[in-house]
Amino acid sequence: MASEKYVAADMGASSGRVIVGILENGKLVIEEMHRFDNGPVEKEGSLFWDMEMIFNEIKTGVKKAFAKYPDIISFAADTWGVDYVFLKEDGSFARAPYNYRDARTDNAPEKVFGIIPEDVLYSRTGIQKMQLNTIYQLYAHKKAHPEDFSGTSLLMIPDAITYLFSGDKSCEYTEASTSNLLDANTRSWDYKTIDALGFDRNIFPAITSSPAKVGKITEKVAAELDIPRITVCKVGSHDTASAVAAVPAEKGSDFVYVSFGTWALFGAELDTPVLTEEARNAGFTNEGGLNGKIRFLTNIIGMWLAQELRADWGKRDGDKVPWSKIDPMAEKAEGLKYLIDPNAREFLSPGDMYGKICRFCERTGQGTPDDAAAIRCVYDSLAMCFRAKLEILEKLSGKKFDALNIVGGGSNASVIMQIASDICNRKIIAGPVEATASGNILAQAMANGSVKDLDHAREIVRNSFQPVVYTPADSCRAKYDAAYEKFLSLIGK
Repeated sequence: MASEKYVAADMGASSGRVIVGILENGKLVIEEMHRFDNGPVEKEGSLFWDMEMIFNEIKTGVKKAFAKYPDIISFAADTWGVDYVFLKEDGSFARAPYNYRDARTDNAPEKVFGIIPEDVLYSRTGIQKMQLNTIYQLYAHKKAHPEDFSGTSLLMIPDAITYLFSGDKSCEYTEASTSNLLDANTRSWDYKTIDALGFDRNIFPAITSSPAKVGKITEKVAAELDIPRITVCKVGSHDTASAVAAVPAEKGSDFVYVSFGTWALFGAELDTPVLTEEARNAGFTNEGGLNGKIRFLTNIIGMWLAQELRADWGKRDGDKVPWSKIDPMAEKAEGLKYLIDPNAREFLSPGDMYGKICRFCERTGQGTPDDAAAIRCVYDSLAMCFRAKLEILEKLSGKKFDALNIVGGGSNASVIMQIASDICNRKIIAGPVEATASGNILAQAMANGSVKDLDHAREIVRNSFQPVVYTPADSCRAKYDAAYEKFLSLIGK
C-alpha cells in the first residue's frame, strides 16, 4: 500500500486535537499537529460550547497539517454525542450550542415521559435514560426558545463542524443515534416520537451512513487556509463509534470494550439492537456503529471525576497537580476504603468535585477522604462500576467475556488499569490510547476504498499499536467481593 495521509479533528469535552494519520504498508502512524483546550462557557446562567473558537482552532490545526503534509487526502471530524446547533437558512447558527451539562434539562425526562412513557420510548429508540440526551435538551429548548424551531435545520456538533468545512447539511448515523430520536431498528428518525413532542419534522435532515464521502472543503475555507479542496468525509462522528472501530479485536471474536476518557462507554458490538425491558432497566443503550453495527453499551461518568478533582486542587493550591503525580497518589492510598456511585447525578455538573465526593462518603458512613484517598476512591469506584456492568452485559448477552479491551486516554493510566483487572478479576487489554483518532482516520481510508472493512481496519490497529496487558495481581478475592457488595448497596442494587 502506498503512503496515504488523512487529517482528523478529534474533539473531546475537555480538549480538541487535529491529528494526521499516515497509512503505509498495513500500518498506521498517528501524529498530533495541534491541541487546544475545550470546555463549557458560561453565559447568562447557562452553559454553551464556543463553536467559533472550535472552528478556528481546527482550521489552525488543518493549516499546520498541510504545511507538513501537502498530500493529505481527506478530512473528517468526530466529537462527543447529544449536543446540537440550529442552522438557519442564511447559513448562520440560531444561537451558540448548549453544553450537555447545562441545568435546563433538570426534570425534563420526567416531563417527556408524561407524553411518551419511558418503556415505550426505549422500545423505539433503545437509548439509555440520561437527562443530557438530545431529546430532553430539545424539549427544554423549545420551552425557552420556540423561535429556534422555525425555518432551521438541526445539526449535531460533528455535523456542524463538517458543515462549516464543506457545506454538507446531513446528520451522520452514529451521532444521530445518540439523540434518543432515532428508530433503533430502521436507523431513521423516529417520527412517532418527534410528532408526539411537537417537533417539526422539517428540522431533521437526511441521515448519512458512515463511512462516506460527503463533499469537498469549501472554496472559502480552502482559500483562507491556502490548501487544496480535499474530500470531506463522514466517519463514526460520535467519538465512541470511532474508538470502538479501533478496538484491536480479532475477526469474529466477541469482545467487551471500554472507551475510557471523560466518559467511560462500556459495552459490546452487536448486529441488531436489544430493546428489552431487562436492557432498559439495566441502563444499556443501543447506539450506532460503523458499517451499521450497534454499540450496545452503558454510559459511565469516567475520568471526568479525576479531571474535576484536579481542577479543584488547582484552584485551591494555585497550580494543577501534574497527571504524572496523580497515579502514584492513588497507588499509595489504601484501596477499597472509600466508594461512590460514579453515575450519581451530583457528579455530572462541574465544580467542587472534591466536596461532592467527601459529602457522598460522609453521608454513607465512610468518613472523609483526603486528596490521595479521593483519587483512589474514584479509581476503585470506576472499576467497581466496570465489574457491575460486566455482570449485567454477560447476563443480557448470554456470553462470558475473559477480557476487557480498554481504549482511549484513560487506558494510559496504569494504576487504574491494574485496579480494574484486580476488581473485575479479568485480563485488561489497554490501548490504543489514540483509538478515536485511529478509528476516524481508518474510516476515512474505508471511504477512500483503501481499507476494505471494519475487520481490515482492526487488523491494521493490531499491526500498528502494542497494547499493554494487565492480569489480576491478587488471588485473594474475599476483600474484593466484600467491597463489591458494599458498592452495590451504595448504588441501590
